[in-house]
Amino acid sequence: MNSHHPITVVGAGLGGLTLARVLHVHGIDAVVLDLDASADARAQGGMLDIHEESGQAALHAAQLYDAFRAKVHPGGEAMRVLDRHARVLREEADDGAGDRPEIDRGDLRDLLLGSLPDGTVRWGTKVTAARPLGDGRHEVTLADGSVFTTGLLIGADGAWSRIRPLLSSALPAYTGISFVELDLHDVANRHPRAAKLIGGGMFFALGERKGFLAHLETDGSVHVYTALELPEDGLAAIDFTDTDGAKAALLEHFTGWAPQLRALVTDADGPLVPRLIHALPVGHRWERVPGVTLLGDAAHLMSPFAGEGANLAMADGADLGRCLAEHPDDVEAALAAYEAVMFPRAEEKARESFEGLDMIFDDRAPQPLLDMFAAGDARPDA
Repeated sequence: MNSHHPITVVGAGLGGLTLARVLHVHGIDAVVLDLDASADARAQGGMLDIHEESGQAALHAAQLYDAFRAKVHPGGEAMRVLDRHARVLREEADDGAGDRPEIDRGDLRDLLLGSLPDGTVRWGTKVTAARPLGDGRHEVTLADGSVFTTGLLIGADGAWSRIRPLLSSALPAYTGISFVELDLHDVANRHPRAAKLIGGGMFFALGERKGFLAHLETDGSVHVYTALELPEDGLAAIDFTDTDGAKAALLEHFTGWAPQLRALVTDADGPLVPRLIHALPVGHRWERVPGVTLLGDAAHLMSPFAGEGANLAMADGADLGRCLAEHPDDVEAALAAYEAVMFPRAEEKARESFEGLDMIFDDRAPQPLLDMFAAGDARPDA
């Protein structure tokens, strides 16, 4: 690796890639470092609904909106809300008129990756430390022991960012909610009961401060999040290497729930994956530090119950790229302009995410969710 890079982005998630693409559109080069061995080293997760004012605006800035529309999942904006007895309490069809089209996260990431010049992303490159050198420059150390300097360092490296400590001492805190993720493959043929239950898009089955959140994927599978209100060590006693044992332990939390809902766990294909939901403080921000900033989860990690994480990361990337292009000779002016837009937007959406969490895990759930839809408000997503 070169010993100096004018712009270094740490993290090849949606936010970091959007930034690199918008910079490229404006004729500005950047290097993107990612610890994954390759672009396909791990699964990229499920469906995303892309919001008009954030994710879609970012795709326009990246000149990729038309290509994005070609990859949208037809029917993906359909939605069902059930109670724990599997009674359908609200159902909405996708008539094509919605403003939050759904796309597979992997397809969106591939679209962004394919829009960048070869060599922009350096795979298998793990940042282990960074320190300021003065005048906005930073020294970055990699896992292989190599060191380089950069004129602008951008942390797009997620919840446990290695770059955040240069700006803030804040750490993500456990929200009290744990997910266990699972998949059912080829549901139309292998799991017809699940296919009938879930429908064509987003699915909520809620009650007793827990529930199932699911989505039909573009490959015909269903990705399910079982959501539980638990202490931080609430899943620690489950051996997730023993899939049958993990299923049995998880189902203990859903005693008395409808058989077809419990079957989402019983019939799951492959391993179950525990995920504890963390968040940074609402309104997290920092004083301007020369030569470094953050975007996406590194800047404003929040719970997934407003469906804003990916959208905000992309909006951050697009805004930062735009600000750098508008201030080509003044990095600090660019960073100040970017943060002035990013901070209040992130605070607003973080508050919405906590409101969404409270709604999903309300004692009366799913009634608060139904009330929100009846009032015509935007839906929460996971």
